[in-house]
Amino acid sequence: MILLHWIGRVRSFFGTMAGQIFLILTLGMSVAAILALLVAEQARHHDFERVRRQRVVASAVDIAARLRHDPAGVEAMMADHNIIGAYPAPEGVALSDTDSDLEKSLADRFGPQSQPEAAQLPVGLCFPDHKEEKDRAAGLIGAPRPDCWIVRFTDAGGQRRAMALTFPRIVKPGSTIFNPIYLIVIIAASAGLAILVARFVSKPLRRLERAAEAFSLSLDPEDVPEAGPEEVRAALSTFNLMQRRARAGFAERTQLLAAISHDLQTPLTRLRLRLELVDNVELRDRLLADHQAMQTLVREGLDLASSTEAREEWSVLDIDSLLASMAEDAQDLGQPVRFVSGCGGTVRVKPNALTRCIGNLVDNAVKYGGCAEIACEQAAGRLMIHVRDHGPGIPADQIDQMFEPFTRGPSSQPGGRNGTGIGLTIARSLAMSFEASVRLRNAEEGGLIATIEMKG
Repeated sequence: MILLHWIGRVRSFFGTMAGQIFLILTLGMSVAAILALLVAEQARHHDFERVRRQRVVASAVDIAARLRHDPAGVEAMMADHNIIGAYPAPEGVALSDTDSDLEKSLADRFGPQSQPEAAQLPVGLCFPDHKEEKDRAAGLIGAPRPDCWIVRFTDAGGQRRAMALTFPRIVKPGSTIFNPIYLIVIIAASAGLAILVARFVSKPLRRLERAAEAFSLSLDPEDVPEAGPEEVRAALSTFNLMQRRARAGFAERTQLLAAISHDLQTPLTRLRLRLELVDNVELRDRLLADHQAMQTLVREGLDLASSTEAREEWSVLDIDSLLASMAEDAQDLGQPVRFVSGCGGTVRVKPNALTRCIGNLVDNAVKYGGCAEIACEQAAGRLMIHVRDHGPGIPADQIDQMFEPFTRGPSSQPGGRNGTGIGLTIARSLAMSFEASVRLRNAEEGGLIATIEMKG
């Protein structure tokens, strides 16, 4: 189970933009580093071969200079092995695999008329009659045999010269490119840099994501700080402009509804005065009831519109004190409301919006369940306010529908057809204004529990 959990988390990470940037940068930088090492390895190989050729050229030039001054004496010294590293070339050895780069370097030093030939041969071909034991000094037993080069050229006098040149063998270091330790270091360094870059690049997007989520929950979120690279600042500025325009649109709608509600008050008041003049008592009571329903609908419609335009400052509240105070106020008005238990927490909210939200839920509990019990609790960084009644509850398949505007409970429920059906809609809109949520559930012992959940 733990393995499956980690596999799921890894898949989820690589599904994000940060994960994909991490993967691309890690692979790209690792491949680039390995290619750079391959190029460096090739350059080192060329430098190694160049140094070997330079040794041959330097020795050949030195011997050629000596031969110009004393040909016979130098040849005798070479034959007697009195010049270290320079000997007469063996006869009858064909140079089938010559070194063209070395020959070019020799031609540059001796002149094009020298027609140089040069090749490396096994030391056994250079000295076919030489015993290995004579070529060993103390402490060199088992050491690798020297490198041997045959060089032939035509000197200034037109005579063809040939010599065998030996050098202590230089062993080229082995390649370290595919050494597991080097590969691990390259990949680890690339991954470390990649995760830093991925987090840096995705940080503005995460900030924008949180801002978009807050805007989806509240029409009055705080502006996103416009910081970062020029393109990021432009995107955040555009997002803030969108928020301001959306708020302005809702404010305009609220003002329009307020104006309509205000203008309706006068004709509704005149209508009530005229309805009270109706002689038929039964008809007058019906007309006055319809008039009252119309006034309630206008007032609550305005409340619904204004609940989405809650331009209110945020404050930190002692939640227990607020709930206890609300319960006492309701009891003073004769409502069966009790504050059952507190949680000893504080919360950052919009106070008026929270108070109106709790008030709507308490009114619903009293109206439909006969009483209201208020409690709060904290868990996993979240704070929950519960408003419970002891009524018949709501069928499980209808709970989600109760938040839709103008949706009311069944007529068989106490008070089920009373009201306009937008109390829960207003409560949810108010909760969204301070980044909270409202949900309903039936209690196991009977009744309905409405819960406001927010950050603790």
